[in-house]
Amino acid sequence: MKKLLVFLVCIILTLSGNLFSQANAVIKIDFDRKAGTIDPNIYGAFVEPIMNVVYGSIYDPASPFADENGFRKDFIQLVSELKIPVVRWPGGNYVSGYNWEDGIGPKDQRPARLELAWNQIETNHMGTDEYARLCKLIGAENFICINAGTGTLDQARHWVEYCNTEKGTYYSDLRRKYGNEAPYKVKYWALGNEIDGPWQMGQKSAEDYVKFALEAAKLMQWVDKDIKLIASGASNYKPDNAWIDWNDYVLSHMTGTIDYLSVHRYATEALGDDRSFSGMMCLGLDLDKKIETVKALILKSMTKTGSKRPVYISFDEWAAGWGNSITVSLMVAQHLNSFIRNADIVKMANMTMLSNLAGYSPEGAFKNASFHAFYLYSKNCHGTSLDVSTSCETYSNNVFSDIPYLDVTAVLNDEAKTLVLNVVNRHETDEITGNIVLQTGEFTGSATASVVNGKISASDNPRAEEPVTVTSADIKFKGNEIRYTFPAHSLTQLLVPLK
Repeated sequence: MKKLLVFLVCIILTLSGNLFSQANAVIKIDFDRKAGTIDPNIYGAFVEPIMNVVYGSIYDPASPFADENGFRKDFIQLVSELKIPVVRWPGGNYVSGYNWEDGIGPKDQRPARLELAWNQIETNHMGTDEYARLCKLIGAENFICINAGTGTLDQARHWVEYCNTEKGTYYSDLRRKYGNEAPYKVKYWALGNEIDGPWQMGQKSAEDYVKFALEAAKLMQWVDKDIKLIASGASNYKPDNAWIDWNDYVLSHMTGTIDYLSVHRYATEALGDDRSFSGMMCLGLDLDKKIETVKALILKSMTKTGSKRPVYISFDEWAAGWGNSITVSLMVAQHLNSFIRNADIVKMANMTMLSNLAGYSPEGAFKNASFHAFYLYSKNCHGTSLDVSTSCETYSNNVFSDIPYLDVTAVLNDEAKTLVLNVVNRHETDEITGNIVLQTGEFTGSATASVVNGKISASDNPRAEEPVTVTSADIKFKGNEIRYTFPAHSLTQLLVPLK
């Protein structure tokens, strides 16, 4: 009898354990829990003229796809579908040795320079006028980063004059002489790039950087009072966490002058040599941590200085990795989820690089893994970010503990009268069923699910080309609860129309 009782208890515990492990994930969405208004500028991109980022993929006069200005029509047509609102240029490490005057005027008279940041020859055929033309072709705002490394205050103020003054001055008339009568009205200006990094030409201490940046900001705003300024945030993420001290110093001295602090983070740095799928899928947590830390520093500086001029985060360098596989798609999604989740403070983001949003073949540019994920967000995720409650199973690794298998954001798109739900299933092998509880709002009882999925590249070959597909299906539900199964290693975007 005793043995039978023990056996029955074991059976009950086993069954209850299995039931618990198989419990559905729960996603709760409440329209009253708002995280912030999403700035469309989080769907920006970054262009640095290194390797084939510009020459050969965006600008290639010798290509059969080239237009009369040398830009590849296949690329322009494709990337225009993403409705990228802003493009940051020209760097990047490159800009810390760049003299913008090398890149204007007749191309056959522009000097070829030894470019030290990436050890290449720069022809300067893609200069300010060409960059402005590129932005116009794809419908993007201009975002120029000045040289705060080897550059001078005069170069900074003259560049603003060349771009933004209508006429009647030396540099504005020079622009007109070169065939560009209307000013470009460049709105966003970064005060240097990664100046804390030892890899940077003209690396500076925080104190020296602030002295230069404040003077540059003053002169640039004297030329055009309407420009928005982005200070160079830290990018040298060493174990001593001195990057926090850099940002704290810059903010404490420049709040009231700047509009954004840049954050650069290539999140794979957190993994060391690990490029496993489960490792790559934890990196959204690294992004959230960096953003939350900088947000706290901004709040501190705003409180201490009493400034009424808000400072936001410009996350103007980030990358989804390389290759063309579902891992890249899900890295894009994790980054954009992080920016949406932190919509109250992240008001600009620029993907490295613009050219990585397309694949290339002899037949022309094509939609790649980055494009597919980016498109769903840039097309649909506008409006209000909602504070989502997600309960699901977790895993741990050497970097983070309790990593949720589901990475979830929700957006209330008032203009489209749609709730947009973005769900990354981080699990490598298992689908996950979730109960989506819509705690407020009235819905039509139908939704559309777009799913991005594909084969996972081997961890020892993360640059492998593996096809990524996007499928769509209509789903029906009753009341305010949707049950949906998220495929393994996938991005699912649900569009739920409001009544």
